[in-house]
Amino acid sequence: MTTRRTFMGQSAAAASALAFPLVSGAQPKPVKVGVLHPVTGALAYSGQQCRMGALMAIEDINKAGGIKSLGGAKLEAMLGDAQSNPQAGTAEIEKMNEAGVSAVVGAFASAICLATTQAAAKYNLPHVVDVGVADQIVERGLKNTFRFGPGYKKCAETAVASLHALNTAAGKPARTVMIVHEESLFGTGTANLLAKELPGYGYEVKEIIKHANPTRDFNNIALRIKQVNPDILIPANYYNEYALLVRTLQQQKITPKAIYSVLGGAASSYKFVKEFPEAANGIIDCNHWFNPKDKRSAELKKRVEAQGQFFSYEVFMTYTAMMLLADAIERAKSPDRAAITDALASSKFANHIMPYGPTQFVNGQNMGAQPLMTQVTKGDIKVIVPRDYREVEPVFPLKG
Repeated sequence: MTTRRTFMGQSAAAASALAFPLVSGAQPKPVKVGVLHPVTGALAYSGQQCRMGALMAIEDINKAGGIKSLGGAKLEAMLGDAQSNPQAGTAEIEKMNEAGVSAVVGAFASAICLATTQAAAKYNLPHVVDVGVADQIVERGLKNTFRFGPGYKKCAETAVASLHALNTAAGKPARTVMIVHEESLFGTGTANLLAKELPGYGYEVKEIIKHANPTRDFNNIALRIKQVNPDILIPANYYNEYALLVRTLQQQKITPKAIYSVLGGAASSYKFVKEFPEAANGIIDCNHWFNPKDKRSAELKKRVEAQGQFFSYEVFMTYTAMMLLADAIERAKSPDRAAITDALASSKFANHIMPYGPTQFVNGQNMGAQPLMTQVTKGDIKVIVPRDYREVEPVFPLKG
């Protein structure tokens, strides 16, 4: 028997179902994230590599069920082009804020990251820095800024200490150094740190040469290197200039005892090794590198190469930065910017392929982040320092 109360209850339930059909099975609202890189201009190759890494991570996150604490919400990328300059990067942040993104990952170059993190801070917009190494990025007290990888101070200190260990083990054949760097925040900052660190280990910095970005002719700089004749040449520049510099040295038969790169744009690049194997052979680099003992690194590398691309540091750094952000959104259980910022600040993210261990942010810097030392050998790139990750024994000096 249907009572009036039962009938009214059933009617209300039916009306609710009509007003909100299939609510229980509806796809939750996606979480918008900004993917901001210089995909045009002088830094286009690196920017495009970064974008690929971010999109591969988003694909993997969504295939694995999305953000489970939000009912399986998918990540939705809003792509931005910083056009290889800070002003364009800032303009893209404005667009992303207006579009309601929950967070941003980017923006590769230090100078661009310095601008985009500052712009994002105005809107309390969480910004995960994927590559930018200038330490000023995390030294301004911005609560929205988180850098997963190491800064150039950490890289310079590691590089010089490792150089000294290699040189000492070889009987100290190298005593003089020359630094060639690009003109922006990244190159200048790295060169200044190296110039400060090297004398403390007994090395004489003979000369520091700065070049423009872009530079299309290194003949004069190569001639100067030949005149100074340093035992060790340390380049700090982006891919195009690095590759051209080393090729010019090869063409002019200039062979220092070692080319010892610090954050070398092409030194730890499979692209450079494939295209210019003779020029690349023996180069040592202190740079961002994956854990070679984690099988997921090899799996990701195969996937990138299956697309006809190179597994560069830009790819795996941005891939991991996006994974870090997804972990924070998962724990925040919300697309809210403040909640995500808090989740990033307390992150212990350890499910990654980098040699960092569990994440711990202090003032926006991941304290476990470290570079690895690699060397080009037999047409491949192998880790030589530290021993925990070593794949081959280092060859130093390359020329006796």
